[in-house]
Amino acid sequence: MIRAENVTYGYGEDKVLDGVSFDEQEHGITAIWGRNGAGKTTLMKLLAGHEKPNQGNVEIMGMAPYNRAEAVQHVCYMQEEHPFSSIWTIKDALRFGSYYNANWDDNLAKKLLKTFQLNEKKKISKLSKGMKSALQFIIGISSRAEITILDEPTNGLDASMRKKMYQALRESQEEYPRLIMLSTHHIEEIQPISDAIIVIHDKKVLLHESIDEMRERGVWLAGSKAVIEKLVDGEKVLEKSELGSRLKVMLDVPFNEAWKEAASSNGLSIEKPKLQDYLLNKTEGGR
Repeated sequence: MIRAENVTYGYGEDKVLDGVSFDEQEHGITAIWGRNGAGKTTLMKLLAGHEKPNQGNVEIMGMAPYNRAEAVQHVCYMQEEHPFSSIWTIKDALRFGSYYNANWDDNLAKKLLKTFQLNEKKKISKLSKGMKSALQFIIGISSRAEITILDEPTNGLDASMRKKMYQALRESQEEYPRLIMLSTHHIEEIQPISDAIIVIHDKKVLLHESIDEMRERGVWLAGSKAVIEKLVDGEKVLEKSELGSRLKVMLDVPFNEAWKEAASSNGLSIEKPKLQDYLLNKTEGGR
């Protein structure tokens, strides 16, 4: 469905992405995570055919999407600040959404308007940031495009509305299977409904794994400093804090039975770090 091979993009000598490669061929929900400025939005624009790589190849259904209608007809891309007309109402935006998406689900769009309490007569220019994010999400999901790309769809939404969005996203994907890719800062919230994750760091794809594999990454150990230092010798330590003779470290190792047994036999406590904490440490390059 989607393939990127050694993709480089930037402005002159300033590269935003450098040698990005990944393959996503299965239906499901893929989260795209990275720190601010990591290149998530640029990657999405390249996948949607809005930009052309300086080097390398991007393929949608085996076709380069840039300036190619037969490729981008399979894609619905909703930007974080989507460029709606200043005179459009919500109803106008949905109407144009139906024009450009052959699989448009009008019943779903109307249902989600009620879920997010949006009045279709209201002008988009009068919407709050959260309400505009909800509208962009509604268009993206109602498109039922084979490849749906959502850039920070939860921006400006409170926790209650984000929960409703995640539920609608999973229900829609199950009812009409396709590939949904979305960038997010709320990885702890989105990971329960995600099937895979792509981590962008240092202008490249640092990780591309199933969410189940990612959930097993990272270990917190706490206890005697002398014991821990001996046990973790040679392992990558992502974070550590000391208090007297006590030490707590986050290791870049799998949270498995071997480490649980090692902790128990050495009188140490062990726990799984939050995915967000693990990724933040991982993209600082370790310590």
